[in-house]
Amino acid sequence: MPNAVMLFAAGFGTRMGALTKNCPKPLIPVAGKPLLDHALGLTASIPTRVVNAHYHADQIESYAKGKDLIVSHETPDVLDTGGGLRHAMPLLGPDPVFTLNTDAVWSGPNGLDLLTQAWNPDKMDALLLCVPLRNAIGRKGGGDFRLSDDGQLHRKGDLVYTGAQIIKTDGLTDIPDTVFSLNLLWNKMASHGRLCGLSYPGKWCDVGHPEGIQLAEEMLQRV
Repeated sequence: MPNAVMLFAAGFGTRMGALTKNCPKPLIPVAGKPLLDHALGLTASIPTRVVNAHYHADQIESYAKGKDLIVSHETPDVLDTGGGLRHAMPLLGPDPVFTLNTDAVWSGPNGLDLLTQAWNPDKMDALLLCVPLRNAIGRKGGGDFRLSDDGQLHRKGDLVYTGAQIIKTDGLTDIPDTVFSLNLLWNKMASHGRLCGLSYPGKWCDVGHPEGIQLAEEMLQRV
C-alpha cells in the first residue's frame, strides 16, 4: 500500500457561506468533531500524512500540532488539487500516494483499505474510489464517471468521485501550469487506458455545503 497520504484542506470553502468566514471548511464540526478528524480516522495506518493549507492556514497548522500531521503551506496562492499535490511531493516522496478530500463523511468500510486491495500499479496510474449516485448523500448534480467492465473510468455516468484515490505523481512534473486540477493528469492517464475506478459499497456524504452537515449526522446516526 502507499505509505503517504495527501489531505486536501487549502480551499476557501465558499459553498459553506458564512460558516467559513472565520473557520476553514475542514475544521467545521460534524457529529461533534471537525471534518478533518473524520478524514484522519481513515488514515491511521499510513506512516506519512500531509495536509495542505492556505485559507486560515494558521488554524490548520494549530490543529495539526501533536497529530503526526505535516502541513504543506500554499502561498501566496492556493494551487488547486494538482498544483497542491505537486507542491507537496517533497514531503510525500516519489511513490504512489493516497489523496483524500476533507469535506466528506463515510458510512461503511474504510475506502483506503479497499483501494489498497484493488491497486495494481502494473495496469493503473490512478485508482479512484467512486460511489453510485444513489448512495452519494447530499450530492448536488449528476455523476462524474462510468466504470467499464475492464475497470477503466470514463467521463459521464452515475458514479460520483468520493475524493479518495491512489495515484502516481510522476506525471505532475510534465504539467506547465502552477495552479491546476488533477483532472489534467487524469485525462492523460485515461488517454492511455490507465485511469481506473472502484465502486464504494457503503454510503458517502458530501459536506461541501451547509445542508451536508445535517445530512451527514443523520447518515451516521443510522449506522
